Amino acid sequence: MNFRRHSLIAFLSACVLSAAPAVFAASAGASAGSASAPGSAASTTIATIAAADNAGPAYGPELQGFDYPAPVEQYDFTSQGVALHMAYMDVKPARANGRTVVLLHGKNFCSATWDATIHRLSDAGYRVIAPDQIGFCKSSKPEHYQYSFQQLARNTHALLASLGVSDATVIGHSTGGMLAIRYALMYPRETRQLVLVNPIGLEDWKAKGVPSLSVDQWYERELKTTADGIRRYEQTTYYAGQWRADYEPWVQMLAGLYRGPGKQIVAWNSALLYDMIYTQPVVYELGQLSTPTLLLIGQKDTTAIGKDAAPPDVRAKLGRYPELGKATAKAIPHATLVEFADLGHAPQMQDPQAFHQALLDGLAGVGSR
Repeated sequence: MNFRRHSLIAFLSACVLSAAPAVFAASAGASAGSASAPGSAASTTIATIAAADNAGPAYGPELQGFDYPAPVEQYDFTSQGVALHMAYMDVKPARANGRTVVLLHGKNFCSATWDATIHRLSDAGYRVIAPDQIGFCKSSKPEHYQYSFQQLARNTHALLASLGVSDATVIGHSTGGMLAIRYALMYPRETRQLVLVNPIGLEDWKAKGVPSLSVDQWYERELKTTADGIRRYEQTTYYAGQWRADYEPWVQMLAGLYRGPGKQIVAWNSALLYDMIYTQPVVYELGQLSTPTLLLIGQKDTTAIGKDAAPPDVRAKLGRYPELGKATAKAIPHATLVEFADLGHAPQMQDPQAFHQALLDGLAGVGSR
């Protein structure tokens, strides 16, 4: 754990310890796996944290000031006539097994949120490359960019080519799962294995009745982002109602971008990215995948883009991951499904031990070629 994450956890712990002893006990219970009901002591802990939100860190538009778990390098390139740079970590193992893993983050995540996974994979002998996509985190946030998953896949492919990587296992989480699918479709010969961790895009939200939001509407919504809003959404969706102190740095990572001087450009790129996600589902092309695929699905996940804007009858039919996982495994040739009954949208963060065991077992099942 790096210094900044340690400091943020210490800050959170101070908030918790300032509350009643019962609050701390409830928080410890949630860490052991119990969900917190509204009005419970754990919910009080969330309220205590939220009261300190305005005193939280402010980061630059490229997440300046937030430390990553490994040295950050920059890949400079030109795309759509714009000079851009793509931040990435390239972690080489002490004892290499000859395989390279590429980690693709989700919409409300950064490559830094793969912290624990990076270390587990590196310890197992994998070279790990974890980029921040354009528009996210420590990478460029252009004023004008035609976002598509094809473009992000091309950017990622160019990065890997610059590093001499032509054979990779691609692991994508959430929106990163949509990108990983697109990458494997575009570069099947260079994708040894595909791992999808609660990917979104497994259903067509527009076709199911989620109303379209304009980029301007997405932008206005993004400008209202707060740490409290992030935290409550993540507790419900990512962690199946649970909350632990080690989740808080990731809340502050995102909230800090909206407290900083680059709030507008951060919100604008986020709006463009939401439009991309909404309009480019991958569900219709799953059958075209030729890469061995491992699906790691938290069953408590209910994620669906624009779900809150949908009518109640539509909303109730969206984000049903127990159904989506099985349907996806059936649609993808050579797919293996691993389900985590009690986990939400981010199983790699909620139960790292169970997740990484399943991941390493799944990676070991695909040999050299």
